[in-house]
Amino acid sequence: MATSQHVVPAAVTARGWGWQHSGRPHQAVRGLDLDIAPGERVLLLGPSGAGKSTLLHALAGVLGSDEEASEFGSLLIDGVPAAAARGRAGLMQQDPDAQVVLSRIGDDVAFGAENLAVPPSQIWPRVAAALDAVGLRLPLDHSSSALSGGQKQRLGLAGILAMRPGLLLLDEPTANLDPAGVLEVRDAVLNTVAETGATLVVVEHRVAVWADAVDRIVVLAPGRPGEGGGVLLDGPPATVLAQAREMLSAAGVWVPGHVPPTRPRTNSGGGELLLSADDLAVSRQRGRRRHPAVPAASNIDVALQAGTALSITGPNGAGKSTLALTLGGLLPAAAGSVLAAEPLARGAAKDPYRWKGNQLIERIGTVFQEPEHQFVTGSVLEELRFAPKLLGRGGDRVDELLARLRLEHLADANPFTLSGGEKRRLSVATVLAASPQILVLDEPTFGQDANTWAELASLLSELLDAGTAVVSVTHDAEFTQVLGGNRLELGLPIEAAAPASAPVPAAGADAQSLRGAA
Repeated sequence: MATSQHVVPAAVTARGWGWQHSGRPHQAVRGLDLDIAPGERVLLLGPSGAGKSTLLHALAGVLGSDEEASEFGSLLIDGVPAAAARGRAGLMQQDPDAQVVLSRIGDDVAFGAENLAVPPSQIWPRVAAALDAVGLRLPLDHSSSALSGGQKQRLGLAGILAMRPGLLLLDEPTANLDPAGVLEVRDAVLNTVAETGATLVVVEHRVAVWADAVDRIVVLAPGRPGEGGGVLLDGPPATVLAQAREMLSAAGVWVPGHVPPTRPRTNSGGGELLLSADDLAVSRQRGRRRHPAVPAASNIDVALQAGTALSITGPNGAGKSTLALTLGGLLPAAAGSVLAAEPLARGAAKDPYRWKGNQLIERIGTVFQEPEHQFVTGSVLEELRFAPKLLGRGGDRVDELLARLRLEHLADANPFTLSGGEKRRLSVATVLAASPQILVLDEPTFGQDANTWAELASLLSELLDAGTAVVSVTHDAEFTQVLGGNRLELGLPIEAAAPASAPVPAAGADAQSLRGAA
């Protein structure tokens, strides 16, 4: 191990620590007693809403200075209050967009190290090494805004690795990554920790990715009144998983080898045609006559029928989210066409991109990769009522959706204060409240514990059997299996594998053509 890369690992101490967000009726974290020794590797688990992200944000000193929020007990890094020890910890957040600060990927990765006054002669070798470690092999001047969600996740991690902090905090670092990327990013983290000696705390719902690579598993209990809070379980991974498997499963933790039961499909769909794409190319760029848009994916043919599921898969950067937004009527086709069949169009234009807002939301509902991008009100309840009000309907499904997606206790909460998993469930619920005929979901199971995952998958299974068509961008193989239907796999262009020193790669990616009913 190179001495120049070694950092001073941080120690973490919590005594009776808790945090209550402004406007929330209960504490996000309650009564936490925890010690993490310098250099330890800890996997932090717990059901959705147990306060895992809140704890990581507190350790990074970025919970904010809201005067109406309340802190209890003490949370220390190296004996100093965490809020006063900024710079000792590097945090990778759940939301990839929240950590992109500069327009070029090289500058973005260098940003944290520059703010820590790392000598310039060391910064750019760190940047190149970090980008290579996380598998983001693009030119340093590549636009950060042109990255996919999974690529932004890699970019955020690269920026943290380049800082070489004493405490590495990772919040769902592999959630939006393709299967190969999960292993690549995990190994990049472990290599960095081995080289630097840093303390590691990682939050992941799926235990198997990290169980063999950490020293301890700590399971948080929800901090709601009457439910205890604090640490539910703490010990070596093998011991925790062997002795408390049933308890962990009941708490919603993803135990290796266990997939929670879900409602099975009762029919295979195959109803009337709703939407078709013919020789479709998709892009987020605005093309001009002399400079047409470079497609993110092309040669796509889809026929989507009522009651059928289509899973869109492929590596990060292949154009999956761009395709989803195009099928959802939110982006125009770069080439080819997307056309609604008469039962869906109902007298409107054939191209969903030409529909007005109220025409679109009652026919095709889209859940974005970033949940925050679709929140428009100040409470969970009003968020669910928004679409029905816009359509002149009653909110008949609101109470059902609150209960089914385990959001009842958050009805009065501000959507932006929810955990990542809660935000995802709310974003799905707001779309379902309008009862569209087609659902387009981008990473719908992101941030879900096993219990909320099963509830969401079962709910979508019911909707499919009732005739709703569901399009999902996902890396979740178990989720794809529950919904059934067909799979459309997008591929990267050859140029996308070029190293960081190569010219900017072409963004086009050919898709495997999907003919017939989806």
